[in-house]
Amino acid sequence: MVIEEKLRELKEQINKIVPGGITISDVEFEGPELVIYTDDPKQFADQADLIKVLARDLRKRIVVRPNILEDPERAAQEIRSVVPENAGISDLFFDPETGEVLIEAEKPGVVIGKNGITLREITKQIGWTPKVVRTPPIESTTVKQIRTFLRSVKDERKAFLRKIGHRIHREVTSKDQWLRVTTLGCCREVGRAAFLISTPESKILVDCGEKPGSATNGAPYLYVPEIYPLDSLDAVVLTHAHLDHCALVPLLFKYGYEGPVYST
Repeated sequence: MVIEEKLRELKEQINKIVPGGITISDVEFEGPELVIYTDDPKQFADQADLIKVLARDLRKRIVVRPNILEDPERAAQEIRSVVPENAGISDLFFDPETGEVLIEAEKPGVVIGKNGITLREITKQIGWTPKVVRTPPIESTTVKQIRTFLRSVKDERKAFLRKIGHRIHREVTSKDQWLRVTTLGCCREVGRAAFLISTPESKILVDCGEKPGSATNGAPYLYVPEIYPLDSLDAVVLTHAHLDHCALVPLLFKYGYEGPVYST
C-alpha cells in the first residue's frame, strides 16, 4: 500500500471516530506523527479524550492543527486573560507552521491547570495548540535566535517533516527480521562512538563522535561499505551530548547526509 492510500484509509477511520460537526480537511504524516488538519480546533478541545481515543484506535502519535489561526497579538491577549497571573508567563512564541504556541512560565503547572483544563480552554479560545515550558533561570539569546530561525524556514521544515514522515511510515517489504550491529568506533577505546544498526528495511547510526586528543584515527570509520553512501541512512540517534558521541555529526551533513537527528 502506498502512503497516499494509507492516508486516505486513516482519514476515513478518523471521520468515523470524530463526532459530527468536526470537519477533517486533511491528514498527513509529518515526522513520526500523524497530523490532523481541521477547521474546528475548538470543538476538538471540547472533546477532552478525543485525541487519546484516536491515538489508541489508530496506534499513531496524533497532532491536531487548525487551518485558520487567531492573530498572534489577539491570541496572546486571550492567553494572558485565561491563565492566572501567578503563573508568571515570561514569553510566548507562536509557530504558524505547527499551529503551536510555546508558553514560557515560571509555574508551568498553573498554566496547564488540573487535568489540563487550562490548556484546553486556551485552545477553545484561540485555536492554537499550547505547549508549556518552564522559564529558564538565565535568559538565552541563543534560544530566541533558534526560534526566529525556525519561523523563517517554515516551508522547508514542513517539506522535510513530510519527507521523513513518508519514509518512517513506508510499507514493510521484507519478510526477514534480522538485525545487525556494526561498530564503527568506540570499541576497546574511549572516543569516536559510532554504531550502525541495520535491518532489511533501514539503517540507523547511533552516535557520531570524535576521539579527543587524537592526532590520528580521531574519527569513526564512516567510509566502510555498510554505511556508505551516507544518504542511505534513515536516521541518526544521539545518546548524549559529550563530544566523543556527537562532535562529528556536522561531518555527516558535509558528506551527503540529509536526514533527521534525534536527541534528548
